[in-house]
Amino acid sequence: MPNKLTGRLNGLNNAVARSVVGRWFKLEGSGAVKERAGSRFTTELRAGLTTWISVNASILADTGGTCVCTGENLCVADPEYLICKGQIRNNLITATAAISALSTCLMGLLANLPVGLAPGLGLNAYFTYSVVGFHGSGLISYREALSAVFLEGWIFLILSLIGIRQWLVRIMPQSLILAVGAGIGLYIAFIGLAQHGLKVIGGDTVNLIGLGGCLAKDYASADLPGYCVGGQLRDPTMWLGIFVGGILTLLLLMYRVHGAILIGIFTVSIISWPRPTAVSYFPHTPEGDTLFDFFKQVVTFQPLDKIGNVLSYNYGSGHVWYALITFLYVDILDTTGTLYSMAKFAGLRDPETMDFENSSIAYCVDAVCISMGALMGISPVTAYIESATGISEGGKTGLTALTTGFMFFVSIFFAPIFASIPSWATGGALVIVGSMMIRNVLEINWDYIGDAVPAFLTLIIIPFGNNIAYGVIAGIFSYIILNGIPLIIRKASRGRIVPSNYDMAEPWVIPPGSMFPPWMYMVRNYVQRKRGWAPGGEAAERYDSRLGSEEEVKDKTEMDATEMESMTTSVDIVPASGLQQSHRS
Repeated sequence: MPNKLTGRLNGLNNAVARSVVGRWFKLEGSGAVKERAGSRFTTELRAGLTTWISVNASILADTGGTCVCTGENLCVADPEYLICKGQIRNNLITATAAISALSTCLMGLLANLPVGLAPGLGLNAYFTYSVVGFHGSGLISYREALSAVFLEGWIFLILSLIGIRQWLVRIMPQSLILAVGAGIGLYIAFIGLAQHGLKVIGGDTVNLIGLGGCLAKDYASADLPGYCVGGQLRDPTMWLGIFVGGILTLLLLMYRVHGAILIGIFTVSIISWPRPTAVSYFPHTPEGDTLFDFFKQVVTFQPLDKIGNVLSYNYGSGHVWYALITFLYVDILDTTGTLYSMAKFAGLRDPETMDFENSSIAYCVDAVCISMGALMGISPVTAYIESATGISEGGKTGLTALTTGFMFFVSIFFAPIFASIPSWATGGALVIVGSMMIRNVLEINWDYIGDAVPAFLTLIIIPFGNNIAYGVIAGIFSYIILNGIPLIIRKASRGRIVPSNYDMAEPWVIPPGSMFPPWMYMVRNYVQRKRGWAPGGEAAERYDSRLGSEEEVKDKTEMDATEMESMTTSVDIVPASGLQQSHRS
């Protein structure tokens, strides 16, 4: 029976690979140019399901949305305000699923990348607590913040069209690029261990981070869930997530069981749904009763009556522009770095140009969806780091993203079921994927302090700063300082004063290829053909006629090819150290 099933799956994979779908997504066996080795139809579907399940719940409801607080203490105990906030949360569940479905499908269909798009966890927190503030106590209102996000998307679209976003990542030093990927792995693992996952990492009011996993009665206060004053590592849901979602999944991976991560997540979820257990997701409490009542609805739809198209275009306010500029630099580093790292993790990066296929299209999709998300009441949409779970399951093409997007669409209507997957069911998967991504540290140049320290700062600040952009900023600035000052001293001393092991430094080079995206060259060639300057035009024909007969042109072409080959051969035999030394001098 297993052999028959395997044969049928192989037949399905081969049939899809030979179809139009297989050629469009460049599946293995499709015969398409640059087909992606190891990409199979059923594998892409499984990877897409894994990516979708790993998404964390939105925290945007803490802004209060369009609810107006007229009471004291930020309305934390105002029943009317809390009812409105609950309605905002239900709106946000639908909006998050809808924009994630649309943007992820566009990413898969147009860019052919196995990457999901959704409101990013770090950007959500920044939008909520640093810009709008808890219950609207920040610099600007929720409506004004959405207008800043809307304009940010259009600015990003322009930057993506002219190639600036792609170029910013390509010119980064290699050690920093590797550190970003490893730092994201640590960030994923930290999320999996913290309150949005297994709850192993909690904290106290003194050192902020420490062992967690205590019961609610041992919290420091009701306002500080997860901050334990005692009873650490006693939460049974934590141990369920560790043994079933973690160790069981790892054992299945060791024996190459397909869908191991999915099996772990679903097993933990099913065990957690019955009510009269110590690990129930629906305890007999007022909050548990509310969750269970929502779960029993199974199918429901919540319209965007409170957050849809509520932008306040108050661009005359300086605070709005402050928020816009902040969103720009945080998002350009966060999203750009995440998308690049996911492409590298999937093995889609070109080792020479340091770029990945369809990068311009991917960044344009991301930019457009940022503005569309703002119209739906959502913070900036980004390539979210949980996409790595699907990639680790074998996702290599846009079919993974399309599957994820379809599940997002389904979850719009089946939100009660999909919203009831507990955080401890996905925590183990995030830790496992983080351990896979940390392997990038092996390729970092640890032999030279000017490369090692910036990479380490990037690596460590991403998880501890709870933001990818902050880690990238720390790495770039420290790299400029630690390498810029020795460069100035070396130039001033004419090469006599250099660091002791400067020969171990990783040379910074501008990758080959242009900073401008391919569409610009297509437009240029089209214009040239119209004006007759490109091959096939009248001017080109007049120029070719002056070269001589067809035989003379052929002889000259062969001679030029021979000279070019000899030049290439002479370059190839130059030692690498000589090239590096020439670059530094």
